[in-house]
Amino acid sequence: MAQITLSAQVEPQQMGQRLDQTLAELFPDYSRSRLKTWIEAELVQLDGRIANIPREKVYGGEQVVIQVEVEEENHYEPENLPLNIIYEDEHILVLNKPQNFVVHPGAGNRSGTVLNALLYHYPNIIEVPRAGIVHRLDKDTTGLMVVAKTIPAQTKLVRDLQKRRITREYEAVASGIMTKGGKVDEPMARHPTKRTLMAVHPMGKPAVTHYRIMERFRDYTRLRLRLETGRTHQIRVHMAHIAHPLLGDQTYGGRPRPPKNASEQFAQILREFKRQALHAVMLRLNHPITGEEMEWYAPLPEDFVQLVNVLKQDYLLHKDELDY
Repeated sequence: MAQITLSAQVEPQQMGQRLDQTLAELFPDYSRSRLKTWIEAELVQLDGRIANIPREKVYGGEQVVIQVEVEEENHYEPENLPLNIIYEDEHILVLNKPQNFVVHPGAGNRSGTVLNALLYHYPNIIEVPRAGIVHRLDKDTTGLMVVAKTIPAQTKLVRDLQKRRITREYEAVASGIMTKGGKVDEPMARHPTKRTLMAVHPMGKPAVTHYRIMERFRDYTRLRLRLETGRTHQIRVHMAHIAHPLLGDQTYGGRPRPPKNASEQFAQILREFKRQALHAVMLRLNHPITGEEMEWYAPLPEDFVQLVNVLKQDYLLHKDELDY
């Protein structure tokens, strides 16, 4: 067991929220159910007094202190796996994640993850919650991720992410011909029957995705998207919800199908593209320690470039047949 002390100040905008909800936002490394248990066990103090009612409302500005004993986190082995680091200083690093690379160990993926690689290349990062991982990308989504190398940097980045101060933009190819950009503002929660999946649900957490059209092809549309929130599978679920699932997303959209009279080359590339066509292309944030605004871009990976090229070629071959 390890003795830990957590402290934070309730934000003014949290006024009127339940205590357990507020703590879940202030201390995202711990589940709401665990925090509720700590409240009921009288381990939480608000401005020096014991607060033991999870539904108690907060006013904003209170100082929270939690002193508890917790079991040591699961031990993950460092592994000498390559990381494509595009920026690094003493506080943070930004990496360009390839496809088929799980970010955090879980059921069925105890090794071979970004976290295992971070523990190898940066041994001291074991002191930072989740080895400094601030946000995740799905196994087969490529692109930019920021990692904190110190606890102060991680605390600030997590807070900025919650306050929507970190900008993340993606490129994607969606199924269907889209006529204009827009916004999907639909709450999300775990799928009611398939617990490993997510779904739009009226009782879910707020989720907002902005998108604009970059190019239109036959039966497909290339998009630039910006996350306002960061729910699990958010872009994939939101695009499927508006009947434009991402090309290659077999979980939420099914197998890609070539348009009528498509070339054999085009059909073969679609058959072989067995991941969602989604790439985290831009990341912008204020440095957690210096406050400097920083921005990074990651070029499209080779398989995505090849996909876009054959979509263009197919469009040019058949553009005279189209009515848009």
